[in-house]
Amino acid sequence: MTATLTFTGVAAGLIVAPGVDFAAVARNAIADRRAGVCTGLGVAAGSLVHTAAAVAGVATILVAHRGLFTALQLAGGCYLVYLGVRSLLQREKTAEDPERPPARSSLRAFRQGFVVNASNPKAPVLFLSLLPQFIPPGADPVTRSLQLSLIVVGCALVWFPVVALAVHSVAALLGGWRVQRVLTLVTALLLLALGLRMLLFG
Repeated sequence: MTATLTFTGVAAGLIVAPGVDFAAVARNAIADRRAGVCTGLGVAAGSLVHTAAAVAGVATILVAHRGLFTALQLAGGCYLVYLGVRSLLQREKTAEDPERPPARSSLRAFRQGFVVNASNPKAPVLFLSLLPQFIPPGADPVTRSLQLSLIVVGCALVWFPVVALAVHSVAALLGGWRVQRVLTLVTALLLLALGLRMLLFG
């Protein structure tokens, strides 16, 4: 029980730490609460992929084959840059018609959250290094890893929809389409910076 509680705290800390997932959720939540929540659910689904990959040992392959790791990293960086540029373009469209922000479908928002999280090759490697530390001697490693993986996904399922609701509420509280445009600009630049960091520095 103590090990499970400790792992839950570590997993929650990793999930809560601001990064690409947070930026993607905030990007869609600023103008559309539902889209933000769907993006958060997509991020949680992506974390399920990572934890499953760690359990299956796929992360070991990523570590052993540096070329595959780099390819996934480049793909993830390119997608973040794409989202950043898209946000900037949508921001300009909003300026032309401030009363009607661009619509975002729930499925598209979910897909964006999923791709942002799933295209980060560092996540399964992180989980692969983290999970064994919380598997006690004599325990079935597969069953225990699956249990810990569900904790990670559960933390993501709780945290990112909450982030979406909070960001949308703050944007609505501040009021005005100009404030929303500023917040959109900030998240767009954050996505661009994170994407370029992945592309240039790994």
